[in-house]
Amino acid sequence: MIYVTGDCHGDFRRFSSDNFPEQGEMTREDYVIVCGDFGLWQDTKDERYWLDWLSRKPFTLLFVDGNHENFDRLYSNEFEVCYFCGGKVHKIRENVFHLMRGYVYELCGKKFFAFGGARSHDIDDGILDEREFDSHERFMKEVRRWRRERRMFRINHVSWWSRELPSEEEMAFGLKNLEENDSRVDFIISHCCPQQVASVFSQGFYRGDILTEYFNAVAEKTEFGRWFFGHYHDNRVIMSRYIMLYEQMIRCV
Repeated sequence: MIYVTGDCHGDFRRFSSDNFPEQGEMTREDYVIVCGDFGLWQDTKDERYWLDWLSRKPFTLLFVDGNHENFDRLYSNEFEVCYFCGGKVHKIRENVFHLMRGYVYELCGKKFFAFGGARSHDIDDGILDEREFDSHERFMKEVRRWRRERRMFRINHVSWWSRELPSEEEMAFGLKNLEENDSRVDFIISHCCPQQVASVFSQGFYRGDILTEYFNAVAEKTEFGRWFFGHYHDNRVIMSRYIMLYEQMIRCV
């Protein structure tokens, strides 16, 4: 069995036995996949509690990264990089893994192309970087001012990371892996979606970026059954094959 769901942002209550009773029939050979914004943020007592709680679940939990992950931590030495079902992963717990960008994983006899990342929508007023200030006090004064003015901003290496968007190397690597699989997979898992899809459901509100345009190319070059994504905080089916998920959990295998 494989279930797919949307953004968690560190709130994992949807995986409780009451909310997700289907897990009673699952084993570690069954999977739940989170379409980004899993919620790996700061190493706090609360976060460790929930990750340990997830480690006691009967299923294996997988996630692609979103735009609200701590990429400094994710790509540090804190988490072991290992091979899992055909691709590289970060091992968060014994049964919790981060699916790295551009790999094709084989799960329950099906092929999944995984590619995380997305452009943040809440940075219209900019990114503050403490390294650009003479002192911590001046930096915090500016943070407080921006907050009073209710600006839409984030802080570099605190609440925003440039790695939310992929490198040219990651995108080329993804296309190479798809070609090696004859440009044919059963499912695609991402955080944001192709720009052509975003333009349909948002009527042009979400503007294109390097990743959504890349996904346009992936969609055009790849045979796939369904494309699951999160990011937009809603549950919808678009153009029959594109499945936007938020709190909803649906079975795909």
